[in-house]
Amino acid sequence: MDKMKLANSLSRIDNLIPKAPSEIKNDKNIQGGAEAKESGSFKETLEGLIASTPAQETPKAGALAKSNETGALKFSNHAIERMQSRGISYDPARLAKLDEAVKKAAAKGSKDTLVLMDDSAAIVSVKNNTVVTVMDKNNLKENVFTNIDSTIVI
Repeated sequence: MDKMKLANSLSRIDNLIPKAPSEIKNDKNIQGGAEAKESGSFKETLEGLIASTPAQETPKAGALAKSNETGALKFSNHAIERMQSRGISYDPARLAKLDEAVKKAAAKGSKDTLVLMDDSAAIVSVKNNTVVTVMDKNNLKENVFTNIDSTIVI
């Protein structure tokens, strides 16, 4: 009986210990109660969540995947990871503004641009129509942005 109590207590304590990113990937429980496949990739998990999300909800990561399918602005895996880790999400209106800003940069001949928004910034490869990375307002301070040839403030 004492062994069962100890094992039960240890399993509850084990859930409180922070996990390394590689361990989180293999964790079956994800936010929202959905279950990920053990061998599934992030993309498969994301697509599963998108499919189970009602159309009336404001899409976050779902809008990213849909934009990739339509040939509009794409998000690199790195950008998606940064958005998740920094708690950044774009609603359809902000995605449209970002897409419009990238089109303006393309019209001016830009190759890589920094798009500054109210509470975040994105570095976009205009040539590939791909968001390379995203950062929040706190990460903007005291940073040096290299390999960009234009900046757009929206």
